[in-house]
Amino acid sequence: MPVPISGHCQECGLCAVKYDSMPDGGEEQLARIIRKNVEEALAARGLAGTKKDLVPVAISVRHIHISGEDLNATFGPGYKLTILRDLSQPGQFAAKETVTLVGPNNEVIRNVRVLGPVRKATQVELSRTEGVVLGLPLPVRDSGDTAGSCPITLVGPAGSVYLREGAIKAKRHIHMTPKGAESFGLKDKDLVSAEYIGKAGLVFSKVLVRVSDKFKLEMHLDTDEGNASDISCGSHVRIIK
Repeated sequence: MPVPISGHCQECGLCAVKYDSMPDGGEEQLARIIRKNVEEALAARGLAGTKKDLVPVAISVRHIHISGEDLNATFGPGYKLTILRDLSQPGQFAAKETVTLVGPNNEVIRNVRVLGPVRKATQVELSRTEGVVLGLPLPVRDSGDTAGSCPITLVGPAGSVYLREGAIKAKRHIHMTPKGAESFGLKDKDLVSAEYIGKAGLVFSKVLVRVSDKFKLEMHLDTDEGNASDISCGSHVRIIK
């Protein structure tokens, strides 16, 4: 089975280079090559010595964080999520389960991945383009802030559930540990800019900093943002304040 260069999922299709097989240590070696290329690009622009400001990037494909109640409604009473693969953030995983999303215009998006573990409230994270397809004027929100967000219907193998709110476009953000935040001179909820150096280089402004000892350093972009900058998982950005 093909392995994306980042070692993450195979769902967004943004990874330009894939391998049918990779020897032991291959992903680590590839990550070093990517890092070296970024550092050389920085040096060419007179930005040498900023290695500590580099942040790895992950493209966040459309997905759902689901509540126990809504999991029961769509997959059946007492249903438990099945782990498909671990995600880069500690304790988080992609489940084997998927659902169909139905918007107010009756357009659908199928096979939308459920992420675990189960949460207190269901949250559907989509790109702006996907919102247009479903007829949803998605608000840009931090994770967990779904009050007054868009309604949407989830359809699973055992039933469906209508959410009066819960669909959002996630605000682009950087996860980091308290120690990492200290090294960057940042704190939780700060807003920074992040520069991607590449053929379609781009500066992302108003990037939310999220700090927790449960996090791993990583910037999350949605598929629209990834396409706009021609960036994929495993690339790096540089924090500029």
